[in-house]
Amino acid sequence: MFDWYCWLSWSLVIVVSCYILFELHYFWRMALCLLLARFIKRKCQVLDTTIISGVCLSNDLDHFLCHMNNARYLREMDFARVDFYERTKLYHTIRKNGGSIVQGATTIRYRKFIRPFRRFYITSKIIYWDSQSIFMEHRFLRPKDQFIHCIAICRQRIIGCSVDAVLLELLTRKSLHDTISVENGEVAESKLKPEPTEELQKWIQYNEMSSRNLRQNS
Repeated sequence: MFDWYCWLSWSLVIVVSCYILFELHYFWRMALCLLLARFIKRKCQVLDTTIISGVCLSNDLDHFLCHMNNARYLREMDFARVDFYERTKLYHTIRKNGGSIVQGATTIRYRKFIRPFRRFYITSKIIYWDSQSIFMEHRFLRPKDQFIHCIAICRQRIIGCSVDAVLLELLTRKSLHDTISVENGEVAESKLKPEPTEELQKWIQYNEMSSRNLRQNS
């Protein structure tokens, strides 16, 4: 009896210590998103828009306890990206080509609070890419009327492999599926590659200016 009590006590201490030292809820949620995307949800093309659902829980609230903490939006986008990477095979293709992907920049606009225990959807899609990065847009939507609570643009930096090679491989699969012609081994970008919007162009320019200033001051 004593041995069982001792084992239970130590187990409780270990679990509590892990929750104190690490944000276990984040890792459990990330693992769940990965498993659902890999084994349950349907696969998507790389230019499709993926959707995940969420709910504002008590541990998501800010210090006023009346709406979601601003930092939680960025955290929720982590789960949305994992879902997108897995369902489109983007991460798998990058790793297969010997590369990795990191977050390079994010700009987020908050439009209206997400209240406690309210559901929301996050849509994720690729809106552009260049020789070094993939640009994604995330939207937090209210289910009943698709109102946009929040919108974010993210730059995903690809390291160690060619962005064009990765997207060519993924888009060639799409072109074959949609009977879009592929000439000389290249996908017709006019049909598949999104054009950058004016706001995205200016955002890219802002990031380039910021990088130059930081290099000059370092």
